[in-house]
Amino acid sequence: MTNHIHPTALVDPAARLGRDNRIGPYAVVEAGVELGDGNVIESHAVIRAGTRLGHRNRVHEHAVLGGPPQDLSFDPATASGVSIGSDNVFREYVTVHRATRAGTDTVIGDGNFLMNGAHVAHDCRLGSGVVIAPYAGLGGHVEVADRAFVSGGVMVHQFTRIGTLAMVGGNSKITRDALPFMITDGVPGRVRGLNVVGLRRAGFSAADLRVLKQAYRVLFAGVRPLAERLAALRALESEHAARLAEFIAGSRRGFHRAGSGETP
Repeated sequence: MTNHIHPTALVDPAARLGRDNRIGPYAVVEAGVELGDGNVIESHAVIRAGTRLGHRNRVHEHAVLGGPPQDLSFDPATASGVSIGSDNVFREYVTVHRATRAGTDTVIGDGNFLMNGAHVAHDCRLGSGVVIAPYAGLGGHVEVADRAFVSGGVMVHQFTRIGTLAMVGGNSKITRDALPFMITDGVPGRVRGLNVVGLRRAGFSAADLRVLKQAYRVLFAGVRPLAERLAALRALESEHAARLAEFIAGSRRGFHRAGSGETP
């Protein structure tokens, strides 16, 4: 099938388009953009050079994908980009910035939902099934794992990570890693408990939840060295507890936790 391009849209001849894409009034698709099949680019959306989209993405009005990083040291001549998978939704006024180093990308996986006004800064990496609610902002180099939910107004510090099936409460301040499977909320962020609703929706069984509740107690009950707590998590012989331990062991900035919200 052919592409459907509105007469007022500006599509550079050097852009590469697959099939059955729909590009609306006054949209801009720059040279070097690559679109797969079945994407919808609504009116006034802008797809900047170096941006690659897979299939069936929908980019709503006034969203901008692939803009230059908000980094004072960035050279606009740097040949970096944005790599986007398939079946994502970018609502109105979403901004996604390209990476800061030549030959590298800001990366967004499949099936993500970025609500209006959300911002994804340079060099971020989003997995799949992620939800970013209105006016949440991710600083540079943030990693968001599969099926995490970032609520409205959340601000996430650069170089932090948000784990699998984590939920971050509205207007929270995230300056350290947000643990997988848990709710982190507040200013500063604090772990409030397991993301039980999200876990059940993801198909976690009652047995899975029991183990994760045990893992929660291992992490936050009493005072023990972190190495001992990680060993106790691994001893639970649960893939989910092991993933939690692996996430914590890989933390560079520390992680938000119950109580003060800071690691010692």
